[in-house]
Amino acid sequence: MEKVTPMMAQYKSLKEVAKSALLLFRMGDFYETFYEDAKTLAEHCEVTLTKRGGVPMSGVPWHTIEGYIDRLIAKGVSVAIADQVEDAKEAKGLVKRAIVRTITPGTTTSSQLLSAKENHYIISLARVGAIFGLAVCDVSTGEFKVIEFDDQEKLLTELLRLQPKEIVTYPQFREKNRTIFEKVKNASLTLNENYSFEHKAAYKSCQAHLQVNHLDGLGLKGMVAAINAAGGLISYLKEELHLPLKHVRTIFPYTTHEQLQLDNTTREHLELTESYGKTRKNSLLSIIDKTNTPMGARRLTQWLKKPLLSVEAITERQDGVEMLALLPMVNAKLATSLNQVKDCERLMMKVSAGWATAVDLVAIRQSLQELPKIKAILRPLTSTIFSAIDQELVDLTEVCDSLSQALVDEPPQKLSEGGLFRKGYNEKLDELSKCLETSKDFLAKYQAELREELGIKTLKVSYNKIFGYYLEVSKKQSPLLADRFEKKQTLVNTERFTSPKLKEYELEVLTAQERKEGLEKSLFAELIELVNRHFDPIAQVTCALASLDAISSLARVGRENQWCRPKVDNSSLLEITEGRHPVVESCLAHDSFIPNETRLDGDHERLMLLTGPNMAGKSTYIRQVALITILAQMGSLVPATKAHIGVVDQIFTRIGASDDLSRGQSTFMVEMAETASILRNATSRSLVILDEIGRGTSTYDGLSIAWSVAEYLLLTPSKMAKTLFATHYFELTELEKMHEGVVNASAQVEDAGESITFLYTIQKGCANKSYGIHAAKLAQMPHEVITRAEAILSELQKKNANQKFIPKVTKAKEKQLLLFE
Repeated sequence: MEKVTPMMAQYKSLKEVAKSALLLFRMGDFYETFYEDAKTLAEHCEVTLTKRGGVPMSGVPWHTIEGYIDRLIAKGVSVAIADQVEDAKEAKGLVKRAIVRTITPGTTTSSQLLSAKENHYIISLARVGAIFGLAVCDVSTGEFKVIEFDDQEKLLTELLRLQPKEIVTYPQFREKNRTIFEKVKNASLTLNENYSFEHKAAYKSCQAHLQVNHLDGLGLKGMVAAINAAGGLISYLKEELHLPLKHVRTIFPYTTHEQLQLDNTTREHLELTESYGKTRKNSLLSIIDKTNTPMGARRLTQWLKKPLLSVEAITERQDGVEMLALLPMVNAKLATSLNQVKDCERLMMKVSAGWATAVDLVAIRQSLQELPKIKAILRPLTSTIFSAIDQELVDLTEVCDSLSQALVDEPPQKLSEGGLFRKGYNEKLDELSKCLETSKDFLAKYQAELREELGIKTLKVSYNKIFGYYLEVSKKQSPLLADRFEKKQTLVNTERFTSPKLKEYELEVLTAQERKEGLEKSLFAELIELVNRHFDPIAQVTCALASLDAISSLARVGRENQWCRPKVDNSSLLEITEGRHPVVESCLAHDSFIPNETRLDGDHERLMLLTGPNMAGKSTYIRQVALITILAQMGSLVPATKAHIGVVDQIFTRIGASDDLSRGQSTFMVEMAETASILRNATSRSLVILDEIGRGTSTYDGLSIAWSVAEYLLLTPSKMAKTLFATHYFELTELEKMHEGVVNASAQVEDAGESITFLYTIQKGCANKSYGIHAAKLAQMPHEVITRAEAILSELQKKNANQKFIPKVTKAKEKQLLLFE
């Protein structure tokens, strides 16, 4: 049987606490792992796997630990850190160790995996009856909020918008709601005990953490499911992961009713935050993000994902963006100051948790030093939003001055290295530093004195960690010291001695070093406490700077690209003059993008049927209308010369599709599922973008479905959304003659017989022919294939010359198309 040493017994007890997390156990200068954890570490981090006493083990140096943690987290492995929690000098027997932190995919706080421009969310889920509770936390910033849903589809939409790194729930929830976890990809799932999500326990967890008697004052009255999710998450973070959460000061209830709804399909189709390649490049966010701070970048991303519905709120933001766009020199000054502001949200988390370094405090100081400059820049700006931001930028001179007086401009990363405080900050510290600085002079002087006194020119006064200070001479010369000095060590060719004077000096120096280190720790703790006392006002300032940075970015982008301020109101009008696609335009040479007009009034012009050949710009056109609407409702300027946007409540898109083989769904089934969702959820205030509905099945099936979908959106009460419908089914253009509200438009081409030129303009009227074979030529299809296709097309056109697909007009019914109910 394996012999269990006291050290291994300690390890095993901590491993029980760590549970499934890989335990990194501090032993001297290494973090060691054992058993299966050792195999996992060796596999994922490419370190050597060895055995001691038959036990597999592997380890990594303590000073490189963060890099190895990142590699493990990237593989989905949670990590628990066991450190010494008492001074080895004072320990009686085995040094005590404890798990000081546990890192999971959703709780990384200082890591290369943590994107500066994105929130890093961990969420928890609970359910009470038909109500779903969702709690959201970004441990790196302290953001904590909750929401409830009475519909699983709406919950799923919010989960996909948040893109959490980790989901925490209880086994019963997982069993009853498996479809949620099948659809939310790239998030690790953690199951915690059922009891921590029970209402009584969850309520107490929230109370205890926030130190309040009731949660009603936070706006959580009656939100049982949300409280259960929040309490379960707090319990997990504090009790399971041992995370300090002092920076999580409150819980905010929020709602999605005040924002333009964008489901995950729409966000993906419009490439809002990432392109089809799953990168930020060529997304709308990459175009509008000219922020100077990480907080501003995160705020801008939130605004893009959650455009506004309130005309008043949109107008207030527009006022600020337009004012800075018209004052480029002012905006440039503002950007210069904001560029000096560091990520104070995440820095304050480190301060609150006790993980901050002197470098972090200097970064906070540098950020706060910009406040007077920023307030001076804002003073002449009369917009309401700037006045509100200015009020939030409270005076933090005390903190700034204290940090300036205390810390050098470039302090060391580690407190133990010393040298982080300015001379003159603390008199006692200066004395101790001077004592240590003069030590070399003393030793040199003492060495010179002894050499002259003893006549030994090779005598050395030296130091090492084991023996301290000593005199060193050769063995031949050692008799000259034997009578007067105490022998300390004998080596092969030399002898080492000490003297009363050297002992006294050693005691003084080592004591001074120890006292200096202790004093520096104490002084640094006082600075941390000072900053912590100002946590709330610093957080308030940080929040205001984030919004200011986002406004500044939108102003700069709007001015540089010659965007206009749209008129936004509660009308049903959507009118765009010379609209452009912001991303496509950025990829083209200057002024080479062809702008286009759009008008939908929600009444006489409610559904635009767009025909024309492939590659003529139809998809770009319908996407740009959606993007301009989103930009307008987030308070931005828009890529057009003029625009009037009546607020829409939701934007839906059905653009292209790919097989979802992982769930056994074909292209056509994906298309039908997405279309069904649109028809279920669209309202008369929505904007619907449809591209090639029905193309994934036979011609007549597809045409029938496309026709019926168009009529459903035209005729069904409460579903009469403004719609852009791009199609190759020319038969659908007959709808303009049959129903009020339909307008035909087409992508124009210049037809020269054997060749065509795409004009990329959209004009009223339907296309007079298809150019599919021309497109095949452009794609360099083999000549014999083109020739045969032309012959077949000619025969088909003769056969169907007198046949038209025009179904009888039927009375619209609430449940017209059973497929989509």
